[in-house]
Amino acid sequence: MVRSRRLAAACALAAALSFAAVPNARTADTPRVDLRVLVVDDGGEPVAAIAEHLAAIGTPVTAVRLGERGRPRIDAEFLAGTEEGRPRARYQAVVVPGGGGAREPGGGVAGAVAAVPAVAAGGRGPAGAAAPVPGGARAPALGRAETAALAAYERRFGIRQVDAHAAAGPHSALGAPAWSGRLDGRTARVTPAGRAGPFRYLAGPVPFADLDPRAAETYGRLVRPGPDFTPYVDTAVPGKPRARGALVGEYADDGRRRLLVTFGAPGDRLAYRLLARGIVDWATGGVHLGAARYGFAVQVDGVLDRDARWDPDGDCTSGTPGCAGLPPIRMNRGDAAYARDWSARRDFTLDLVYSGGAAERHRRAHGGADALADRLITDREAFRWINGTYDRAPLGCVRGRGGDAARCARDAAGEVRWTPERRIALQIEENVRWGWARNLLVRRDELVTAGHTGLAVPPGQPLDNPGLAPALGTTGVRWLAADRARDPLSRRVGTASTVPRYGLGLFAGAGTEREQIDAYAYRFGEGSRGGGGDPAGGYRSYLVPLAARAALGHVLAADPAPHYLHQSNLAEDRIAYPLLDRVLADYRRLFTPGTPLDNPRPRAIARDLQRRAVWAEAVRNGKVTAYRVGGTVTVRAPAGVEVPVTAPPGTRQRFSRGDAEVGRPYAGRAAGWTRADPVRERVVLRLP
Repeated sequence: MVRSRRLAAACALAAALSFAAVPNARTADTPRVDLRVLVVDDGGEPVAAIAEHLAAIGTPVTAVRLGERGRPRIDAEFLAGTEEGRPRARYQAVVVPGGGGAREPGGGVAGAVAAVPAVAAGGRGPAGAAAPVPGGARAPALGRAETAALAAYERRFGIRQVDAHAAAGPHSALGAPAWSGRLDGRTARVTPAGRAGPFRYLAGPVPFADLDPRAAETYGRLVRPGPDFTPYVDTAVPGKPRARGALVGEYADDGRRRLLVTFGAPGDRLAYRLLARGIVDWATGGVHLGAARYGFAVQVDGVLDRDARWDPDGDCTSGTPGCAGLPPIRMNRGDAAYARDWSARRDFTLDLVYSGGAAERHRRAHGGADALADRLITDREAFRWINGTYDRAPLGCVRGRGGDAARCARDAAGEVRWTPERRIALQIEENVRWGWARNLLVRRDELVTAGHTGLAVPPGQPLDNPGLAPALGTTGVRWLAADRARDPLSRRVGTASTVPRYGLGLFAGAGTEREQIDAYAYRFGEGSRGGGGDPAGGYRSYLVPLAARAALGHVLAADPAPHYLHQSNLAEDRIAYPLLDRVLADYRRLFTPGTPLDNPRPRAIARDLQRRAVWAEAVRNGKVTAYRVGGTVTVRAPAGVEVPVTAPPGTRQRFSRGDAEVGRPYAGRAAGWTRADPVRERVVLRLP
């Protein structure tokens, strides 16, 4: 029986390969496969992590939520149909929660969508390790009829399935695991088959975090290699140095191909984010809507100005009521030279958010001298420059005094007192002129306001300054920085669009490691973790890895939002550099040179956010139709909407006046945005 199933699988694979060898076959029985992914969602973390990546890159998805009343029933009609007499597969790939790969009645293999057998947190897995339930409480599993319908659909059309958290066990098709338990702190690796296949963009290591030694964060089951199973990511079996077990691999049997992921990470998505690109690549055969490059941009706020210092003894910011008057923090000439040299060594350009008025104030106070400004202006081509307003003055509402400082002041009529539109425009325009006079390559259309002021800061200022939007319009600003913690989505402010930014976790009042670790401990109620009671020791051993991991997580989530820190972090102890070095080193350790880390400027980031939003709206409103017939992909979208595409290298787009390659090489694929041919009014791709 097993032999017959394997023979059937081999025949199906041979048929698929012969079909692939004729990429432009368009006979009536060649199926149409819609470029859309079916996600069967049980509410667990593994499915959510893969769905997060699909949403981030712009891949159309149909989600079936198992716990939702009135959800559609997965049957033959839901999955397939006909279109103009041609067989139609409505989904090019399927993502399911996972399960044991239990065999169907009659000897087949089930759809592996049964819930993972629950093991209570703090309980014991087969190897005696604590075994949390990945993703917590989950919805009921699919029934036998729906499971069988999925299996039949996948066999008929050659559709691939991802089991987001498959469970090897005595009753599964994979057999009992080689080992199961906590993966916290371990490092897996991509196998040669994985590097030659869907994970070609990874250099090798796949680390699992151990963020809290007191809690289990990632639980896995190591699968033994077998004749029907190809490991793509594996790790050493504990206690057996020469044995390895798989955490991700392809299982081919009974005419179907499934990618089995056998770990769950309810508290840490970084491993999923690292592997998500390859999971989607495998599931779609490397042809899908949606594209993303990884990028990391760092903007340094307050350059040429000073930052008030944090007082570790008083746990307060210098200059506030009741706090000691400590000297402020300002970069010096040596700090500027170090920034220049660091950027050159790392091949990474910093964006300096400058305020020319601060330099002029410094010169007036120091007999016309400003060694910092002179050094930066001399080395101006080593950096990118962003307008940070002339005086770095607050541009929101006028604040009250004393105990009302957190609220907007009001006039005699009870109206909020706002910074006038004319003053906002003057701050923007004067700083641009100051930069141009010194040959700084600053753009009029990019702006960062001090502390993101002018935009709403609830609860004290729940609305944008009414004068902000018209001031942005008159000064030509199109891209305005926003705090992602308050403004997570790009939005319009008059003629400008906001660019949400992530903080890197460094405080403006921190010029030394001691000040940073003390401010962190005060804000979050933690002592010096990992520093043996010494705050300075805790910065590099605890805060740097923590902040670097958060920043890398944003990068791997395909989120183009930039990060920011403060000029004070480049001064004195120069605490920014260990953090930036860690992010860059970790990325380069994890990825191949064919997957470079982009370093975009604000205008490019804003444009990316904008076209992502337009594309997502078109998909959400059902305005996009995309399908593949043989080796030809056709996409219809509203006029003017750019289409994100990922395809094999050598894929060409057909235009009325000839063909052109689509996208740019990235992560082993051709990926990028394209537009419909104006004559054909559609995107037509010819796969190699």
